[in-house]
Amino acid sequence: MSPQTSTPADVTLANLGHLLPDLQTLYKDIHAHPELSMQENRTAGLAADRLRAAGYGVTTGVGKTGVVGLLRNGDGPVVMLRADMDALPVQEDTGLPYASKQTSTDRDGNTVPVMHACGHDMHVAWLVGAATLLAEARAEWHGTLMAVFQPAEETAEGARAMIDDGLFHRFPKPNVVLGQHVMTAPAGLIGSRQGVVTSSADSLQIRLFGRGAHGSMPQASIDPVVMAAATVMRLQTIVSREVGAMDSVVITIGALQAGTKENVIPGEALIKLNVRTFDETVRKRVLAAIKRIVNAEASASGATDPPEITTLDHYDLVTNDPEATRRIGNAFRHHFPADRVVEARPTTASEDFGSFGAEWNSPAVFWFVGGTDPNLYAKAKADGRLGELPTNHNPRFAPVINPTLETGVETLVVAALAWLTA
Repeated sequence: MSPQTSTPADVTLANLGHLLPDLQTLYKDIHAHPELSMQENRTAGLAADRLRAAGYGVTTGVGKTGVVGLLRNGDGPVVMLRADMDALPVQEDTGLPYASKQTSTDRDGNTVPVMHACGHDMHVAWLVGAATLLAEARAEWHGTLMAVFQPAEETAEGARAMIDDGLFHRFPKPNVVLGQHVMTAPAGLIGSRQGVVTSSADSLQIRLFGRGAHGSMPQASIDPVVMAAATVMRLQTIVSREVGAMDSVVITIGALQAGTKENVIPGEALIKLNVRTFDETVRKRVLAAIKRIVNAEASASGATDPPEITTLDHYDLVTNDPEATRRIGNAFRHHFPADRVVEARPTTASEDFGSFGAEWNSPAVFWFVGGTDPNLYAKAKADGRLGELPTNHNPRFAPVINPTLETGVETLVVAALAWLTA
């Protein structure tokens, strides 16, 4: 392509090939050294160092471990690019040479394995790459670039922590807020949509109280194990019998804990569950049904104390601004081959990314980048075994580095320039 026909994106991305080896090293380093939510000190330090080296003004410790980099380049719009940094308490089983062997102490004081099972290590590398390239090509754009490395997405507290720490008052309001996530689609594929992108989510903890007894004398007990089992089974009927077929709802019981010994009936049981919905009316109906069933099963079991229902976390819907999404889509289709840009479906995954745009009252766009080996994906699809591919939060989840890393840097650059060259 001749210089006369090169676009600002072409010029900005011209050095990507030279930068990729360094980004691969960074990615592998972060993957091998994951950190739990609100403990992302090392990762935040790496991001801050890269931003400073590229010429950004850097503020650290925003919302405890968050990092904000500002690059002012004349008059023009403010574009915010966001990446999350935290990992999960998961034992890695990828077999990769750079697999995590880390453990950490969670907020309950337990020692847990830690893994980047959701791809936030890739997100950090993407944003470092895009921020670096945009800084090197300042002659191609004008405005202000805001790079935000956010903590604690996995616990739905990171965006809120940064906001509560004065994000909206300490930094300029963006004209647009942009973010992306690696998913199990074929690597190199880009998917977005107008409107709702990810579901709302509610995580609940339920404590059921019984009366303990010797395992040989169940008549002396109020058995919380049976109470919990009945509750779990009855909760499954909410989706099948209380929600319309066109209203998408997911209820997952992620933990059921009771007792420590086979011949001791414990005094209480613990249930942890997660709810995903796309409609606020449906959400309220489902949460009310959970409360009704939990209390009814406790009453039916003769529990002397009512259950305790505690909200662990909540994610709002992530909704893409229609006009901003059209602009991004046009930029992607102009830069990438047509078969690599697709219309995404709403996903029952959840994100706190939406808090930035919604509470800043700025348009926001969130999209997905595939991370699965295309040949492996095609074979699994042909065999009807797509459900067996390791998804996000799976111990075997590991995006292929190429072309996932390159694609994610490109998408952030192209999207940012859709505003910074306007």
